[in-house]
Amino acid sequence: MDDILASVSRQILVAVHSVAVSPWLAAAWAGYIAVLAAWIVRQRREPVATLAWLLALAWLPVVGWVVYWWLGPQRIHRRRLLRLHSRLRLAQSSSLPAVGDLAEGRLERMVEALTNFSPTRATRIDLITGGERTYEALFNAVAGAHHAVHLEYYIFEPDTVGTRLRNLLIERARAGVQVRLLLDGLGSRHCSPRFLAPLLESGAEVAWFHPIRFGRFFARPTLNLRTHRKIAVIDGVTGFTGGVNISDTQSERASAAAFHDLHLRMEGEVVRALQLAFAEDWHYATGRKIDHPAHWPSLPQGQIHCQLVPSGPDNPQAPILRTYVDLLHGAQQRVWVMTPYFVPDATVLMALTSAALRGLDVRLLLPRKNDSALVRSAARSFYPELLAAGVRIFEFQPRMLHGKALLIDDDTSLIGSANVDARSFWLNFELCVLIRNHKANATLAERIDADLSQSREVNSNWTPKGWQAYLDSAARLLAPVL
Repeated sequence: MDDILASVSRQILVAVHSVAVSPWLAAAWAGYIAVLAAWIVRQRREPVATLAWLLALAWLPVVGWVVYWWLGPQRIHRRRLLRLHSRLRLAQSSSLPAVGDLAEGRLERMVEALTNFSPTRATRIDLITGGERTYEALFNAVAGAHHAVHLEYYIFEPDTVGTRLRNLLIERARAGVQVRLLLDGLGSRHCSPRFLAPLLESGAEVAWFHPIRFGRFFARPTLNLRTHRKIAVIDGVTGFTGGVNISDTQSERASAAAFHDLHLRMEGEVVRALQLAFAEDWHYATGRKIDHPAHWPSLPQGQIHCQLVPSGPDNPQAPILRTYVDLLHGAQQRVWVMTPYFVPDATVLMALTSAALRGLDVRLLLPRKNDSALVRSAARSFYPELLAAGVRIFEFQPRMLHGKALLIDDDTSLIGSANVDARSFWLNFELCVLIRNHKANATLAERIDADLSQSREVNSNWTPKGWQAYLDSAARLLAPVL
């Protein structure tokens, strides 16, 4: 570590010396910084993130420009217009039904204003724990499909689980079922044309969300803007969403170290909203509508109040972040958070600590084993101030915790694909379900409580030691871009 720090220091000193002794180089560098500042400042991001990018890129004149071009916090105006165009064209389809009722609750009104998704109801919502149980429920639903199977995933691996699902989709497509599969261009990059060829030959449709095209280097990039959603809609009547991807890494049958995750199986009117979310993404990726009446059957409302909360970089209002913060501020008894990636911004951090300081039961459940050492270090950097405010932090011991849920009091929860980090709140296309139901949330409370029993609570006096303290603090500097 000392050698690395010394090397970096020498390089910075050499750069400063070179600029100081060369007026031409100094002028070029000043011009570069001026152009860079004008470009980045126009993005109108958070001041801290803007300054972080400026300082980092000032020391990396060529490499930094390329990094920002590909990964920087872009506003993607063109992409936002394309998404809006997709929504308007779908809305013009007379066969699309109205979904949900006008919002009555304060939070529901805000979500509807932000997303255009009205509150709905479900006849049934099942909380599924673990990948293999999720696959069993999903595969059974797909096997029983009569009309259509619509799937959207961030990760679809051509491994054992992926091959099982692909073969099942082939069988259904050959039986006359319309199969549409939407895959993220980065997360599902291992799905080769050879792997997908039998599926296409069976009559199924496969599309890519922001496909990776490195040849178009100077085109406005979308490498950092992914669909992290997990959506499955079967015959328009059964829906699945949550945190489980299609991968052996989440199958307990494939590995005892499989990710520990949560997923939802839903029936009732809410499935129409889920179908609409998929239809918008499908039209955005392909330009093709899903508007045949067979895809929009009449569904019973049910008694479970719920509402979809989609979010993405095409919506600068950050619906999931706003919903999250509003729920934290409105809590009266408890706030239980489960997330694998915890890198909160200032609003979430203040809302969590304020809830604890109000005397609420605030618990944070994170993985002890994380597949990202950088994110784990960044998360640990927030421990001292959380603990000082009275937040109880638990680290899940057995394996990687991958579930994403927020439980508020006894009647409200937010479950879906979004983590508590800037990537989920600002960069990824995410989808969560806001649930207002005592029974459903009692089930979630039981699940989290069971996971807490397999976790180790972080001592309230915990402080990082030695080099770990510096590494955690350094990782925290990257929080706005993680």
